[in-house]
Amino acid sequence: MAPAQKSEYRGYVHQMQKTLMVNWYERLGESALKGWPPAVCLMVSGNCIELLQAFDVLPIYPEVNALQLAIRHQSLEPIVAAEEIGYASDNCAYVKADIGAYLKGITPTGNKMPTAALILCNFVGCNTYLKWFEHVSAFTGAPMYVLDVPFLRYDKPTADDITYVVKQLKELVGLLEGITHTKFDYDRFKQAVQYSAEVESLWSEIKHLSKHSPSPFDAYFDAITLMGPLYVYRASSVGVDFFRAALQELKERVANGQGVYDEERFRIVVEGPPPYPHFKTFRDMFAKWRACTVASTYSTVGGLWEFGFRHDPENPFESVALHMIENNVTNRNYLQRYAQIERYADEWKADGVIIHFVKSCRLFSAGQGDMRDYFTKVLKRPTLYIESDLEDPRYFSEAQIRNRMDAFFESLEHQKTMANVAGE
Repeated sequence: MAPAQKSEYRGYVHQMQKTLMVNWYERLGESALKGWPPAVCLMVSGNCIELLQAFDVLPIYPEVNALQLAIRHQSLEPIVAAEEIGYASDNCAYVKADIGAYLKGITPTGNKMPTAALILCNFVGCNTYLKWFEHVSAFTGAPMYVLDVPFLRYDKPTADDITYVVKQLKELVGLLEGITHTKFDYDRFKQAVQYSAEVESLWSEIKHLSKHSPSPFDAYFDAITLMGPLYVYRASSVGVDFFRAALQELKERVANGQGVYDEERFRIVVEGPPPYPHFKTFRDMFAKWRACTVASTYSTVGGLWEFGFRHDPENPFESVALHMIENNVTNRNYLQRYAQIERYADEWKADGVIIHFVKSCRLFSAGQGDMRDYFTKVLKRPTLYIESDLEDPRYFSEAQIRNRMDAFFESLEHQKTMANVAGE
């Protein structure tokens, strides 16, 4: 097999993403030193960044901080620190990394992080969030507010579900007014919602570009490059400018016939987040086989916009509530997640599915064995199931995972060869 072309793109957008994220951490550092603007701690899934943007409040995402620690190979020390004070070995590793980093004074960039003025638990899909944020509140002394978001029990939220969340969002407005000592600017809120809608349209168009063969980017590994600005800058003109530039760059790659590799041999859908402490090693396992991820569920943890959802500036509170209830993968049941993956496999013309089970994320990962059986036995789709962790470097067996990945792609290669022979 000829050596694979390097799979990481290093274009203008990649550099701009790094600059934007550095700027965000610098703003957090300034907030820590000056005490202003205030910061609010919240989760990525189903976030209400539009309300924060209306008050010029900075978001702190513990998940993003934990991710950055892991990908920079800094996660083990805070994880062990958390275990030493009583966190169990099978607790969420994101939680342990976040709590341990706070206890040890570790930050991803080395800059000081502000103490949040409010711990905003936008409870969406994962009951760990509640305890996690209770602990953050207890350690920091910051007040906590829980946005209780109903599960998506049916195909669409009920009117009562939407009303229930909108009422809480309006209560949150009062809390933010008290924190910032400013009156709520409804027009600024609507503008933030409009920016979100524009970003979502651009991001959706980017996600659909990977339907091209070859795909101009990897919708798992490269998508992560775009996800940081998506969370931090979604409700701002900065986010709109960034995603316009990203779309333009990727469209140019499509026009020039440029793919992730010199030859795109396999198209894959991936379920679950990557093992961040071993990110490059894991990506190289795909690159060896020139396997491009054309769709992934992980790239939808902040929102499932490629299937049509948009924030609506004419109904800003209701659309923020809808986003929290309906438009994220963590608030959906398994049958809805099955349908999402199946749609990816069909419309993005994937050769197979890879499921990455995360040891310390039981709520999201429990049931993925049944998911594998469903795709393999019912839908007859080639499906690989592997296990490690998204944060804890101790739960990664490189040799075992590499052997299983190689066997999976060898099988796909054999199937393609036999199909070509049969078609001759």
